[in-house]
Amino acid sequence: MTDPAASAFSTPEALKRLKRRRAADVRFRYYGLGAIFLALGALLLLVLSIGSQAVSAATYHVVRYDITLDPAVITPPGETSPEDIARNVDGFWELARDNLLATVPEADRDRTSRTAVSEFITRLAVLPTARKVASRPEMVGNDITLTAPLNDDLDLYLKGQAFPERRVRIGAITAVTAQEDGFAGLEGQGAFTPILTALTSLQSDGVSMDEGSILLTAGGATGRLRDVQAGTARLELLTGSLDAFRNSPATARLIALPEAQRVVSDQQIAWTLALKEMGRISRVPRWSLLTNSDSTYPELAGGLAALVGSLFTMLVTALVAIPIGILAAVYLEEFAPKNRLTDFIEVNINNLAAVPSIVFGLLGAAVYINFLGMPRSAPLVGGLVLALMTFPVVIIASRAALKAVPPSVRSGALAIGASQMQTVFHHVVPLAAPGILTGAILGMARALGETAPLLLIGMVAFVGDVPTGPTDESTVMPVLIFTWANNAERAWEPMTSAMIVVLLAVLLLMNGLVVFLRRKYERRW
Repeated sequence: MTDPAASAFSTPEALKRLKRRRAADVRFRYYGLGAIFLALGALLLLVLSIGSQAVSAATYHVVRYDITLDPAVITPPGETSPEDIARNVDGFWELARDNLLATVPEADRDRTSRTAVSEFITRLAVLPTARKVASRPEMVGNDITLTAPLNDDLDLYLKGQAFPERRVRIGAITAVTAQEDGFAGLEGQGAFTPILTALTSLQSDGVSMDEGSILLTAGGATGRLRDVQAGTARLELLTGSLDAFRNSPATARLIALPEAQRVVSDQQIAWTLALKEMGRISRVPRWSLLTNSDSTYPELAGGLAALVGSLFTMLVTALVAIPIGILAAVYLEEFAPKNRLTDFIEVNINNLAAVPSIVFGLLGAAVYINFLGMPRSAPLVGGLVLALMTFPVVIIASRAALKAVPPSVRSGALAIGASQMQTVFHHVVPLAAPGILTGAILGMARALGETAPLLLIGMVAFVGDVPTGPTDESTVMPVLIFTWANNAERAWEPMTSAMIVVLLAVLLLMNGLVVFLRRKYERRW
């Protein structure tokens, strides 16, 4: 009998090799878990980065204007038709501006102040009200409340995203004395000590307040502080009344950035805070992001035209790429003879799946626009270009699904007298349908996120109206995101993130549809 202890698998060398193999298995398991956690961490970082910006764009500030629809302004002689009223944007804007000037009288003292207060509302912001009055001309002469978005820079300021600002609560101000030079003297025992402490803290952090501003707000009044001492300071009143500072809680706002380097002046900040104190500025959900078209003003811009354009483009892509791609896959897999020609076609289909998308854009621009003369910046052309890019994906996925059907299904169908056509379309294709649909929808999802080929056919154009058909001028969501990301104004950053969230939501919806269809129609054998 052989001795088990003398087996070659129980020698010290063999045991060491076995131990190393087991250690390698454990390391490989940890490597896999590490890769998974790394991917999840990167995904979480991406979601937090985009989501933190998109949350800001989910709401915005609007201003309420109580105006009277003066017939002399709204319907001047010769311009009384509904079409004339809808075009009279300047008239509605002037009424809103005059209401604001009446609210803050100091804004009417010079041309510079009038210009500054006029920036609170853009002219196009009153267009919905103009159209509403045009549809109901009997409203002319009545009092109405016009609500319009606040200027994007002031909106960012109220959200705390325009520039760094430190707020400090100060002590009670016991005396307010008007001075001849236009300033007011403020007194209070230790009232301004918190400001001096904050200034010292900023200086220790390397922040200089030499050219910055210290704004003091009490109720609806705001002024600019000068010569701050522990118990005294001088105040330049910007808006409101000096009486608001006497024995009232006040807040100091320390802004280190010089006023000349800001897009929002101290005076505009004072007016904004006063309107907010009056309850005329409120923060509301930004539904206009999904109901408005693109605009040159961030507070008015929306992605409706791009969303509709994307749907039209995907509709054209689906109608062209999915039927032709599936039929091509069925022919190559079930009917085509195996020869050099079909091998050449298969190799080129696989190569086309790896071709950069911008190449398809060049091909579409050369064939559809330059040669066939199709309209630029139209979903019809965009859909055809994306269909070229989606063909290989649909064909490869469909062929893989057809190959997964067991040969016994084909043999059984042929054995009972079915023709090859009946075998394929009555038995094989229905069983492969979940995989075919999965590949088709994933190909469409890839096409939805493409930007480069659509840029080359002109879909980067500014589109202010919602397209009504595949031949109308349009843009798509990825191109709109690209355009907004290149704009210089700070307010476009959260808008870009918000549109990315909308695009990701559509992609997740398409991927969810894939899972649903697979589970619903999948058959087991």
